Amino acid sequence: MDDRVDRAEAPDKAGVIAPPPLIALAALVLAAGLEWLWPIGVLAQIGLGVRLLVAAALASAGLLVAVAGERRFARLGTDPLPWRPSTALVTDGIYAHMRNPMYVGLGLLMLGLAIGFASVWLLILLVPAALVLHHGVVRREERYLERKFGEAYRAFVARVPRYGWPRRSAGG
Repeated sequence: MDDRVDRAEAPDKAGVIAPPPLIALAALVLAAGLEWLWPIGVLAQIGLGVRLLVAAALASAGLLVAVAGERRFARLGTDPLPWRPSTALVTDGIYAHMRNPMYVGLGLLMLGLAIGFASVWLLILLVPAALVLHHGVVRREERYLERKFGEAYRAFVARVPRYGWPRRSAGG
């Protein structure tokens, strides 16, 4: 592939389907509405103290991971917002362990909220929200970053898993 041709023809942005916080907010609002219409009280059976402890741990871990990712972007002076151009490829710090810490953090935060608020609907909606995020944001960002940074990005993909867990196939 000739990176120069692809870079010249494509706009300097990932073309994500929606801002990731908006995807999360849509899941939260929809879950709240479904909880109001058809509450499922299964998680409420778990003691409040246990639920809040687990929720706080997950939400705190999510915030730490997301902030660590955002700070690496700030350190290199590149915008973390995926609908704006990237000016640097961030590969160190938390990015040496996962390529998408801000999205992993968002997922952990939402999981913590689901458990804390005993929302089975939010647990259910995490799956479609994660799929929209993966296909509508992450995969588009990956194509954009490969176009923009070429071999440096391909080498990064080869050594660092997308979401931090070991992958079974290339590019995972």
